[in-house]
Amino acid sequence: MSEEIINKVAQSGLYTLDLEDYYPREEILVLDLKPLLFMEMILKEKDFRASLQEMNWSRYQDKILAITCTADAIIPAWAYMLIAVQAEPYAIAIVLGDHQTALQETFLANLRSVDTDAFIDKRVVVKGCGDLQIGGFAYLEIARRLRPVVKSIMYGEACSNVPVYKKK
Repeated sequence: MSEEIINKVAQSGLYTLDLEDYYPREEILVLDLKPLLFMEMILKEKDFRASLQEMNWSRYQDKILAITCTADAIIPAWAYMLIAVQAEPYAIAIVLGDHQTALQETFLANLRSVDTDAFIDKRVVVKGCGDLQIGGFAYLEIARRLRPVVKSIMYGEACSNVPVYKKK
């Protein structure tokens, strides 16, 4: 006498959205401008341009490039433009900030590219546990994006979730 096992979660009509699927997989490299400055404090245009010309930009091929300056220096806006012009043919993304900023901005860009039409009138569970550290910013963004189109949003797992939003 064998009873058929019924997967009630599969029959529930819930769609599980795993934010880890949108986590940036590309390597993030940080370019600190401090060594490119005169006495690590002052940006001299001629020297700065020469340093950028001498750099091996191919090392940023298919990477995310984070631009930062750990020196307490004033960096003119055009300097960032010079870097962007040099790095753009190589880097898949260029972000002003440190490693964490680049990770967050790229993650948000990935979430903003989600086709929300695929979730129209669906009951969505945003997965809460996983192998990667997902920041609150990602949960905030996905809830903001999904709310206008879904029937409901939950957090956690299909068998144990926290209701977040329900269309009235």
